[in-house]
Amino acid sequence: MESETTGRGPTGRRVTGSRTTGRRERLRAETTAEIKKVALELLASGGPDAITLRAIAREMGMTANAIYGYFATRDDLVTALVHDVYTALADAVDAAWGSASGLDPAGRIQAWAHAFRGWSLANPEGFRLIYGDPVPGYLAPEGGAAPEAARRVCTGLAGLADAAWPYAAHLYADSEFDWPDFDAGLLDKVRPAFPDLPPAAVALALRIWGHLHGLVSLEVYGHLRTQTVSPEKLFREELAALLRSLALAGSR
Repeated sequence: MESETTGRGPTGRRVTGSRTTGRRERLRAETTAEIKKVALELLASGGPDAITLRAIAREMGMTANAIYGYFATRDDLVTALVHDVYTALADAVDAAWGSASGLDPAGRIQAWAHAFRGWSLANPEGFRLIYGDPVPGYLAPEGGAAPEAARRVCTGLAGLADAAWPYAAHLYADSEFDWPDFDAGLLDKVRPAFPDLPPAAVALALRIWGHLHGLVSLEVYGHLRTQTVSPEKLFREELAALLRSLALAGSR
C-alpha cells in the first residue's frame, strides 16, 4: 500500500509525496505500453514505413512534442519494440523446451518448433518486426536491440541440433563445414553453451532453422492461404519429415 506525505513546496502549494509519484509512474508505464501497441498496429496496417512518432502521436491524440518525452527518437522506439518482441519469443520457446523431457529429443524439437509457430501466428506484427520487413533507416545500437534474447534463440536452435546429433551425426560425416564458415557473433553465442558440437552440427542447426522459419514465414505473410486450408497439418508433416531425416524416432 502506498504511503502519502504532504507538505508545502517553495511556492506555498501543497505537495503530495509517494502517492503522486506512484500514480505518475503508472501513467507513464501505461502510456509507454500504448505507444508500443500503436506502433505495432501501424506496422501491421501500413508496413515499417508507417512507424513514426508523429503518426503514433496522431493516433493517440497526443502532440508530437509530448511523445518525445517517452521516446527521444523513432529508433529508440524501434529498439524498445525489438527488445520486447524478441524477449517474448525467447521466453516462449525456452518454456516449451524446458517443459519437454530431455529423454525425448524428437519431442523436445517438436515442442520448440510448435512454440515458435504458435508465438509467430499470435504475434504476426512482432514476427514481421524481427524477421521480416526492415524498418527503413533504422540503426540498431551496437550489439543489437535485443542481444540477450538473440543469444537465447540462437542457443535454442543449437540445442535442437545438439538433441539430434547423437542420432544424426553419421549422416553428416562428409560435411565440409569448418569454424571459419560461420559468423563470429553466432559462434560466440553457440559454442559456450555447446562446446562439444562440431561445425557440421552448427550447420545442421541452421538447416533446421530454415525448415521451421520457411513455412512459418509463408503462413504469417498469408502466402499459404490460397494453397492449403490446413497449414498446421503441413507444418506437422514437414516437422515429421525433418525428424525422420535426422534419424529420430517418435515423430508425431
